[in-house]
Amino acid sequence: MLVVLKENVDKVGRIGDVIKVSDGFARNFLIPKKLCAPANETNVAAIEHQKRMLEKKRAAEKLSAEELAKKLEGFTCNISRKVGEKDKLFGSVTSADVAEALKAAGYAIEKRMITIPTPIKALGVHSAEVKLLPEVSAQIKVWVAKEAE
Repeated sequence: MLVVLKENVDKVGRIGDVIKVSDGFARNFLIPKKLCAPANETNVAAIEHQKRMLEKKRAAEKLSAEELAKKLEGFTCNISRKVGEKDKLFGSVTSADVAEALKAAGYAIEKRMITIPTPIKALGVHSAEVKLLPEVSAQIKVWVAKEAE
């Protein structure tokens, strides 16, 4: 059976692909889950239109993410923590702490978008990566300072 995919399906194809699958696979899995439609002119044209609209949306998102990445490249966030003997931190600085500092500076960044290569357990300057999209990321500096007593 010839079908046109409405969604990406692992090991089968991507959105808009016209593929030949077995009748049972199409009837029992793909069509009930609304992952495909029979490949006729109307369905193929509709999927192509959706594909073009999705590409425009992705291009706009990528452009705005690149602009935000340029702004973030020069950003430095300051985080103050309590320290013990020999200036060792109580606990560590996490991506949630960095996300709070970014939010306070006016950037809407979620903690899951921030990657810290090694746990921050000491005072000083550390780096973190903010991954806005899979292909767009920015490096920021994290200053960890002693909390004023």
